[in-house]
Amino acid sequence: MRQRLPAPAGRHLLSTDDRAFLGHPKGLGYLSFTEAFERFSYYGMQALLVLYMVKYLLLPGNFERVWLLKPLQSLLGGLEGQPLASAIFGLYASLVYLTPIAGGMIADRWLGKRLTVLAGAITMAVGHFLMAFEPAFLLAQLCLIVGTGLFKGNIASQVGALYGPEDNRRADAFQIFYLGINAGVIAAPLIVGTLGETKGWHWGFGAAGIGMVIGLAIYVAGQKYLGPEPARVKGAARPKLTPTEWRQTLGLLMLIPVLAIAVVPNQQIFNAYLLWGDGAFDLQFRGTQLPTTWLITLDAIVSVSFLAGVALFWRWWAINHKEPDEVGKLLIGSLFSFAGMMALVAAAVQGESGKIGLALPVLFHVLNSIGFAHMMPVSLALFARRAPASLNSTVIGLYYLCLVGGNALVGWIGGLFSTMSPVSFWLMHAGFAVVGGVGFLLFRLLVWNRGGAGKGLPEAIPAP
Repeated sequence: MRQRLPAPAGRHLLSTDDRAFLGHPKGLGYLSFTEAFERFSYYGMQALLVLYMVKYLLLPGNFERVWLLKPLQSLLGGLEGQPLASAIFGLYASLVYLTPIAGGMIADRWLGKRLTVLAGAITMAVGHFLMAFEPAFLLAQLCLIVGTGLFKGNIASQVGALYGPEDNRRADAFQIFYLGINAGVIAAPLIVGTLGETKGWHWGFGAAGIGMVIGLAIYVAGQKYLGPEPARVKGAARPKLTPTEWRQTLGLLMLIPVLAIAVVPNQQIFNAYLLWGDGAFDLQFRGTQLPTTWLITLDAIVSVSFLAGVALFWRWWAINHKEPDEVGKLLIGSLFSFAGMMALVAAAVQGESGKIGLALPVLFHVLNSIGFAHMMPVSLALFARRAPASLNSTVIGLYYLCLVGGNALVGWIGGLFSTMSPVSFWLMHAGFAVVGGVGFLLFRLLVWNRGGAGKGLPEAIPAP
């Protein structure tokens, strides 16, 4: 058994007696509901984004009204239509995960987590409301990028700060946190997506802004349950990392490029997959055409089910068997991601002779969600647990580099959708799942088992 490390210096820890919210500290409830409404606004806007651009904003007569869109098009190589929409989506979706690095540094060095989260929530609310005005499209995207950077890593690190190093509820807390995220994702297409596709695009974007304001109000109301901020250390006075902290940090950073490749299949759901489903899936139900964005709700419902189901399965498995460690679960996640992509390949073959029924897409969402449950919550909990206290928000911000790289790839690869056959397109994504799995295996053999990220660290935490 590995030796447990002492509690990190300078990190405020709440009492283990606080079990007011589902057996967890009350602050977890406020953080989870804040994140649920933030994700409602974010995913509601994102579910509409590519459809909005392809079907409306980038059409002649509308394109010319958007401030600075022509220069951006030139920077992106003169792309037009669907490839331009995918490139803008990829740029936006990657930058919203790049700015948390700066947001973490701002929180660690100057403002603290709370003020930084508040500033981010306000900026995002402004961005969502600006989406209702076509000329301000790129300004709205900029507000959302900056606001997410201030918000995202800092609220996740506050979840980890509610627990001491010996408190085994931490991993379950991230499961609850992710359930809050998925609750927001489930509701977003049903409200934001439906309004956007049936009532008008700007109705949808306005609803997303209202959701962000609600999340901001919940966060303000829960301030007293989050405990005092840990002391911040500026500039050269920052404590130096110990050799163990350097080793664990470098080990975590080596996982980032592997995760970036592994997340590509999942992230394409919000880009080319929606466009493909819009034209190729049979979305008729009792004579009514269902909104395409409801595919995101389907994915979120399945994800919520399997986040809980996978956690329960491993608790049952651990009774009589050895439970895999974090990297082992990442490998399992890659296998299910590959299987999900092959379900889409089969659907693409079916689509060569007519409309695609929902059986194979549903199978894809099931397999992909099992893969997700073994990948993103596990890796986020791993970074939150093992990031040094003095750089906690910064390292969690660096974690999101995997989504920076992954979404940049999604945008670039998504642009190939209009020139590749669907079978080839989804086979390529199956290849990304394979490459990610090989990367996790090499990391396990060459780093994890040789004392890199694992040496001298606490025992592997259970998957959320």
